[in-house]
Amino acid sequence: MPESPYLVLDPERVRENYRALDSVLSRAGRRARIRFAVKACPVPQIVSVLAAEGAEFDVASVGEIGLCLAAGVPAARLCYGNPIKKAADIARAHELGVRRFAFDTEDDLARIAQHAPGAQVECRFLADAPESRTPFGMKFGCAPGEALRLLARAADLGLAVGGPCFHVGSQQLDPQAWRIGIEQAGAIVAALADKGIGVAVVNIGGGLPVSYADPVPPLETIAQTSLAAAAQFLPAATDLVVEPGRALVATAGVIHAEVVGVRTAPDGRRWVYLDIGRYNGMAETENEYIAYRFTTDRDGDPVDEAVVAGPTCDGDDVLYQRTRVLLPTTLRAGDQVRVLGTGAYTASYSSVSFNGFPPLTVHVLGAERE
Repeated sequence: MPESPYLVLDPERVRENYRALDSVLSRAGRRARIRFAVKACPVPQIVSVLAAEGAEFDVASVGEIGLCLAAGVPAARLCYGNPIKKAADIARAHELGVRRFAFDTEDDLARIAQHAPGAQVECRFLADAPESRTPFGMKFGCAPGEALRLLARAADLGLAVGGPCFHVGSQQLDPQAWRIGIEQAGAIVAALADKGIGVAVVNIGGGLPVSYADPVPPLETIAQTSLAAAAQFLPAATDLVVEPGRALVATAGVIHAEVVGVRTAPDGRRWVYLDIGRYNGMAETENEYIAYRFTTDRDGDPVDEAVVAGPTCDGDDVLYQRTRVLLPTTLRAGDQVRVLGTGAYTASYSSVSFNGFPPLTVHVLGAERE
């Protein structure tokens, strides 16, 4: 047995998730392209499976570009979707064959025009969508009117206008969020058409939710809402791009961890310490936004509430103390715990060596047979 903690990924589950999403996006006659957000699970075997299915890839850095190219993904399928990038990174991406970029400022647009001449660009605007479970706040996206101006400017600079793009926030639970964003994107597309500028694509981002401890809207509901909005607000020839990360890989992963210790604090609350915490894979428990489910070898024994914490000496390395987590009262040091639905944003959020703990080890099912 590998040393705990470790993440086990199932590429076949990723394939199933991709095909299910592709199916619900293909029912209205409009082309909807799936572009995997590599940052969710930057594992070569996962990238290879999705490449074989025909996916495109949203990359956030030169490092992710290199990972995709090494996995055999053609550069033509990559989009450098991070609006925050250095001129040197744009130049290197262009040198490696990347011809699609996202931006949200005039400065970044100018850098793309200089270092990736002729590239296709998508301008990210801040949609008026309801707040998601893990929102981006104001970090990304310009005002819709500014997106219109910048895309027109892109045409003047000799760049190919892809179109507007938006993101409704990670783990978005309201299907109407995509309708709102598509309606706003449609207004930008119409205004560009009035200027004689055609739009090839509207990128509706990621945010597709996964059921952890709580139920979420079905992907089919979100797809139907989005496709209906596209039919109402976008020209028929305009492609949609969807950029899922979590929705493709979360359910394909299970973290195997171990109980380090159990303690009753002075206030009487029971604390269960695991050998995995916020700094070696569980970063998405910050603010307890994502509530993972736990299973143990003692399931079936009596349960009670527990505070769940990681192994480091950082006081913030506490996974759940407001969320009601029920764990067997018989748990002891050395017991095995499995954290379900952890295929997304675990290996990629793992620190290099905080407190001397190594990054999360990843095991891919079937890899030993390759």
